Amino acid sequence: MMSHEQNELITRVGPRTKCGALMRHYWHPVALADELPDERPAKAVRVLGQDFVLFRDERGRHGLLDRGCPHRGADLAYGRLENGGLRCLFHGWLFDVDGKCLETPAEPDGSVLCQRVRQKSYPVVVKNGIIFAWLGEGEAPAFPDFDCFLAPATHAFAFKGMIDCNWLQALEVGIDPAHASYLHRFYEDEDPSGDAYGKQFRANSADSNIPMSRMMREFDRPTIDVEGTDYGLRLFTLRKISEKHTHVRVTNLVFPYAFVIPMSTEMTITQWHVPIDDESCYWYAIFTSFGKPVDHQQMREQRLQLYELPDYRPRIGRQNNYGYNVAEQKTQTFTGMGFDINVHDQWAIESQGRIQDRTREHLGYSDKAIVAYRRLLLSAIGQVARGEKPPMWLDPARAAAIRGPVTVDGMGPTEGWEAYWKEFDEHRRKESSWAAKTRSPLVA
Repeated sequence: MMSHEQNELITRVGPRTKCGALMRHYWHPVALADELPDERPAKAVRVLGQDFVLFRDERGRHGLLDRGCPHRGADLAYGRLENGGLRCLFHGWLFDVDGKCLETPAEPDGSVLCQRVRQKSYPVVVKNGIIFAWLGEGEAPAFPDFDCFLAPATHAFAFKGMIDCNWLQALEVGIDPAHASYLHRFYEDEDPSGDAYGKQFRANSADSNIPMSRMMREFDRPTIDVEGTDYGLRLFTLRKISEKHTHVRVTNLVFPYAFVIPMSTEMTITQWHVPIDDESCYWYAIFTSFGKPVDHQQMREQRLQLYELPDYRPRIGRQNNYGYNVAEQKTQTFTGMGFDINVHDQWAIESQGRIQDRTREHLGYSDKAIVAYRRLLLSAIGQVARGEKPPMWLDPARAAAIRGPVTVDGMGPTEGWEAYWKEFDEHRRKESSWAAKTRSPLVA
């Protein structure tokens, strides 16, 4: 059970907080590339309790600036994109992607004021449809050679969604292997047809003709193991089906706030949980296919059934009781909240409150990964407070050595499952048109 002080420490991420200081040692997703359309490639973004304006200039360069104009604080998110930068509507001051002031048109001829003014700017990079920003001071870390970054654009799809609660409880549902045995129960698993996003998670486990969700429903007391890795944590969830067969699920926690999980035998999900502020967050995800190219239009249309533009707010959520239906709960789904597992997860984490009160928890065996992660988080906060580099702050050499992470959902042998998941991943990479060209993370 946590103290109130510890709970505050690990959840608050604003500019003057200790956890916020830790978070500013990492790259953060700040927008989808799709959110900067040609007709208006600029938007306001809020990350870690700070307000910014993100834009793309005529040369295709991305810039992220503090949102308030350094002249008198007017909102640059409404600025005009012209003459190589973003122009404030109030007095016409013009800033480029690096924050350099190019013009102060209301000043007298010969004025050198613009040479003394600079708007705070932040480095940005685009990785497979997601725009990442570095919000810290000094040198930025390198990106690891994860599958989601190495995959060609044809085999990766990016999306996001808003969550109305603190980032930490949003992350923790992804490192809770036991919850799927109940929260995501369906009573028609043998018919995973239809276009609903969540039904894709009812695909069969590898080397099996049994849907993942049915496997988890019928075997609800898994063996869970957690091991430390160079990127965070690796989770093993084992459900013994018989003396010969065990359902093996390998998932990952990537520090500080991402997880990597299987969606199907050939597709993985890398998902980040980015604080908007202390009481809301976005999940950003890259869906990575080791098999055939993804249908970007179809995947986007499927997800827009659940999320509403321009802010990617959920259509089903707190505002309409998560679509809860008593009749459905009796006959079709365990929750009575439809067939999309994102809705189930959203209910579970938002119903804890906008910031969960962890002083009231009673953790058990199934919470092994959550306990391990919180210890890692507290340790990293302490490292930064002492002036040290935290976990996953990578120089280029270390970044190139951290690969994968491997994630698997399949039916393996009860004796020898430790080799099964590695062999499965190696085979999948050999069969993949793009992953075959990269080194396996298990033999690096």
